[in-house]
Amino acid sequence: MSAPLQRLITDFDARQPAALARAVSIVENRRAGFDALLGTLHPRVGRARRIGITGPPGAGKSTLTTLLAKAFRDRGLTVGVIAVDPTSPFTGGALLGDRIRMESVALDPGVFIRSMATRGSLGGLASATREVSDVLDAFGFDRILLETVGVGQSELDIAAAADTSLVVLVPESGDSIQTLKAGVMEIADIFAVNKSDRPGADRLRHELELMLGLRSGHTLKNVPAHHGIDLRSIGNPAKAARAAAESAPDRWTPPVLATTGATGAGIDELVAVLDRHFDFLERSGGLRERRRKRLRERVVEVVERKVHERLWMHAATNQWVESRIAELERGDVTPFAVADELLARSGSLLAGGPAGDVAPVLSDPRMHS
Repeated sequence: MSAPLQRLITDFDARQPAALARAVSIVENRRAGFDALLGTLHPRVGRARRIGITGPPGAGKSTLTTLLAKAFRDRGLTVGVIAVDPTSPFTGGALLGDRIRMESVALDPGVFIRSMATRGSLGGLASATREVSDVLDAFGFDRILLETVGVGQSELDIAAAADTSLVVLVPESGDSIQTLKAGVMEIADIFAVNKSDRPGADRLRHELELMLGLRSGHTLKNVPAHHGIDLRSIGNPAKAARAAAESAPDRWTPPVLATTGATGAGIDELVAVLDRHFDFLERSGGLRERRRKRLRERVVEVVERKVHERLWMHAATNQWVESRIAELERGDVTPFAVADELLARSGSLLAGGPAGDVAPVLSDPRMHS
């Protein structure tokens, strides 16, 4: 490790906020030595609770994130916030506006807020979000809040990055068909129907509970199998599903809470449910399983990134691929055959061996058309 990085680690250990900010920047931008920095911090990772907050645009995610940060601070806990905003595919810029919305906690010394741009990553998170989360974890934050970009139905990365996934919806999120859609609805550990003072909030909660009950098999569990059965005989199906789910302590059924960001209503209940879910994960072994899975996926990510860099930042490799394009055009070979041949001839390169006599270049074949 270089002398500047060693000094940074010393300041980081002294819990200097400026050192934390520099460490986050090094990791987010993958500057020289970022992997050594992460390696030094790795043994300290695993103490913070990571809470992912996702949902469609306009659901009030930033407001709930701010209120949760305040609630945790009232308990004497420190909070790290990573707020992800979209990057323009045209200009490459991003308006990191979530930090502006969190102005009320931005000056709290026990709160650290980092806005990140997706930089083209799909799935609702920036590619370096999990690595930055590790830095905040190693610094000693008690809670880490990860707020996704707000795509609405494709933000599945949050399930792999967080211990608990909170999906925030509003009455305008859609009808009962919307509640059936796969993806973001299925990664929720907790649902929050925000802006619950608006018309339609109770109906949305009812539909969510009903769908959760149908998915788990609780809704009609005690109803005889007969096509002529009167469903009214079981009363409120959503209520029946919720009651049945709560009677099964070995299984977690996502609760559906009502919150109002403008007034703070429901925040105390939300914090209590977050604690209850973490306790359930610890008791059931789910927490260790999730974190082990996260570590495995981190290894896969690092391997994929290193393979990509070693192949496509090597001038000779790019030249070799270009030399095969004519054969591909004529149909003499297939892309699969060329790919297999490329891997076979690149064993030394992929293993970190000598790159050859041709100087490497910062090039990516996906940029050529």
